[in-house]
Amino acid sequence: MILEGSISVKAAILGNRRKVKELYIDEKRRDKESAFVMAKAAEAGIPIRRMPRHAIDAAASGKTHGGILCEADGRIYDDPSVLFSSENPFLVVLEGVEDPFNLGYVIRALYSGGCTGLVINSRSWESADSVILKSSAGAYDYLPIVMSEDPAALIKACRRHQIHAFAAMRKDAKPCYEADFTGPILLAIGGEMRGLSTAVLNECDENIYIPYANDFRNALNAAGASAVLGFEVLRQRRYQGGGSTDGAN
Repeated sequence: MILEGSISVKAAILGNRRKVKELYIDEKRRDKESAFVMAKAAEAGIPIRRMPRHAIDAAASGKTHGGILCEADGRIYDDPSVLFSSENPFLVVLEGVEDPFNLGYVIRALYSGGCTGLVINSRSWESADSVILKSSAGAYDYLPIVMSEDPAALIKACRRHQIHAFAAMRKDAKPCYEADFTGPILLAIGGEMRGLSTAVLNECDENIYIPYANDFRNALNAAGASAVLGFEVLRQRRYQGGGSTDGAN
């Protein structure tokens, strides 16, 4: 597949989660960004080809590549053991997100908020790899991501590792700002159409919800919810911003 633009190409090279076969650079580019990309490609032993701009344009499907492309394989997903490698895990189980743009936006928000591992349902995203990578601003190749046919079983395994599991679910829930996210946690987040499966909900320790400023009753989309919850985790952990301790194991 062809990945386009310096952000996606850098993530493919630096993330080390896919094989990059060759780098294509506009022969007229002479700037720090292209020099950095070429230096990292050289360090990784990736062949570099300088090409005229019309050849770059012909190889690309979009118009925002900026003269930098690479040919690469699909992303390699992580082993579940990566979920337990962090000293203070912040994990997310994501269900019900089918659109690659939305998945990219979710990954972008979670990675920015400090998520250490994401679990998604098993399916082939390879045909949408470049879309996910671009919409995530490269985070798709930086964030550890595990594919699972049984996310509920993974939540159960996380709980055995003393990771407290929260479900983003309004029923019998507490406001997310009253939850304690400072210790090892897992957040289960569902898409706005189908939400979380019963199997996943049954494995979570407690439910949380995002309070609104008014009586609006419709759910945030997964990317919006991921941003709100992810940055509340960051706020509590970085700034010791509170949250009750009554929900943690």
